[in-house]
Amino acid sequence: MVGEQFVQLFGDNPVVHGLVGGFVIAGFNLLGASLVFVWRNPSERALNGALGFAAGVMLAASFTSLIIPGIEVYSNGNPIPVLVGMALGALFLDRSDMLVPHAHYLLSGRRRLDAANPSDKSPVTDERLAGVVLFILAITLHNMPEGLAVGVGFGSGDLSTAIPLMLAIGIQNIPEGLAVSVAAINAGLDKRFYAAFAGIRSGVVEIPLAVLGAYAVQSVSALLPYAMGFAAGAMLFVISDEIIPETHTTGHERIATLGTLVGAIVMLYLDISLG
Repeated sequence: MVGEQFVQLFGDNPVVHGLVGGFVIAGFNLLGASLVFVWRNPSERALNGALGFAAGVMLAASFTSLIIPGIEVYSNGNPIPVLVGMALGALFLDRSDMLVPHAHYLLSGRRRLDAANPSDKSPVTDERLAGVVLFILAITLHNMPEGLAVGVGFGSGDLSTAIPLMLAIGIQNIPEGLAVSVAAINAGLDKRFYAAFAGIRSGVVEIPLAVLGAYAVQSVSALLPYAMGFAAGAMLFVISDEIIPETHTTGHERIATLGTLVGAIVMLYLDISLG
């Protein structure tokens, strides 16, 4: 029913569907980033719970909307293409972290030893402008898997999988957008307008990537399981390497864990009810 209504509204071109999906998830990011105007000083406890929720949504979506259909439907039960894609997605994010400061370091100011250019000196205090640029670049980089995942989902032509994935990633973009705006303030952007702009900017990259993902798998259908695995591997890397460790360093581990469980439940419910 939902898929039929979607087709009635936007036609049956998967690339157009990818474009719509990109705008939807970027819109949710805009909503989250704009919350900084009304929720002026969210506590670390609230942010950790919200980011835990985002991690739970991404975790469930990686399996229900990407890995499992990639293996069962688009690889005829052969797991190798999806597993290769997962490895490449994780490797891409891992190598990116060697070039760009760890994104959640910029959320908290705490630097990990295995981050890019490890040092005790924070780039956002001594070189304010450079720190802000690095901040926007890092967050933008880590929005890429989400846009790609939505595009690949719509490119598969299976709206029963793509629409729940779009909604799930959109929902998790709300707390992520808020966290980005708060981080922009912490990085030195004391004007809330510019903080919200930084949050919006990180979501805009999702639109072209959603279109690119849909176009790529439509043009070369053999890429589909690899692309689904790539998007899933990149999202799992962000969850395990960034979000969960970051939400477990400020003394609010339990609320972050509960947020992760709630996020997984929401995604599973969306997947069953809409799929």
